[in-house]
Formats: sequence, structure tokens, C-alpha cells
Amino acid sequence: MKLVLASKSPRRKEILSMVTSDFLVRVSGADENVSSDIDLFEVPVQLAKIKAEAVALYEDEVIIGCDTVVIYENEILGKPRDKDDAIRMLSALSGKAHYVVSGVAIRTKEKTYSFGVTTLVKMREIAKKEILTYVTKFPPLDKAGAYGIQEMAGAFVEKIDGDFYNVVGLPLCELVSALKREFNVELI
Repeated sequence: MKLVLASKSPRRKEILSMVTSDFLVRVSGADENVSSDIDLFEVPVQLAKIKAEAVALYEDEVIIGCDTVVIYENEILGKPRDKDDAIRMLSALSGKAHYVVSGVAIRTKEKTYSFGVTTLVKMREIAKKEILTYVTKFPPLDKAGAYGIQEMAGAFVEKIDGDFYNVVGLPLCELVSALKREFNVELI
């Protein structure tokens, strides 16, 4: 079976490359809107399904759709609109804990299997100067919650409880397990 990653994220591509080089990237152009009455922790799972379903599926392909959100105080912090929005988000997360939730949908001609992975992230107090340096050196406009733990913002993270790669954008351990368990696809 041929793996297809339904994502334009360079981080997801890099993470999947850690376990296989045998996959294609096919970006979904789907409308990523979900009902506003859905539980916040289910939003990324629904978005992953939308992405996986929007990508053309050919015989012997396994499509992987993924979406990652940051949840803080019952609000989804998506990708910041601009530098000021990124500063606002990082200032809000400073000294606080939040959840990073990734939804994954794996699809073949025969079935779709989806799941969510949640990681608790605790940030240390971040000085305004550090935030300004970060958003200038590593513009976080393409990252949920306005930070990438794999970049300089990793120095802001006091601790995590859960999957590190989930925070980066693709819960690798559960993905590999689900591919093997549900689809008989072994990557390792």
C-alpha cells in the first residue's frame, strides 16, 4: 500500500519521514469548517477527516489526514492572523498550561479510522522581549498557538505530559500503531 500524507505541513512531512521515505504528499484544498457546537477536543479529529476525504483516493493507497489545535481556557488558538495576534497568543500562554490536540484520520477504499491525541503543555513565564524575538526570528503564522516547540519556543516549554511529536504536529507513536493495528501497514 502507498501512503499519502494529506497535508502541506513541512513538519508533518519531516516527522513521517522519520519512519518511512515511501509516501506522497497530496494537499487537501478542503473547506476546513466544522460545526460550532462540536466539543473543542473533537474539532481536530473532524478536520482530519475532512482533509483525508478531500484527497483523491486511488487503489492501494492509505491517506493520512491530520490537524492540530491548541486549546487554552476553552478556546481554540489556531494559526495567528498576524504578528500582533501571535504576540497576544504567546502572552496568554506565558506561565500557563494548555492542551495540544491532534486529530488523525486514516482512510483506504475499505474504511476510515480516526483518533485524537492530547498533550498537556506547561509554559514558563515568557518575557515580552523573548516573545518579540521569537515572532521576529521564527514567524509563527503557520503554527497553531503561535509557537513551534521544535524551534526556539522549545525554551519556553517548562514541561509536557504526552507525545512530543503531537505538539510538533503529528502524533507519531499512535499513528504508527494505528497503521499497523487497523490497516496492517508496518512502517518499522
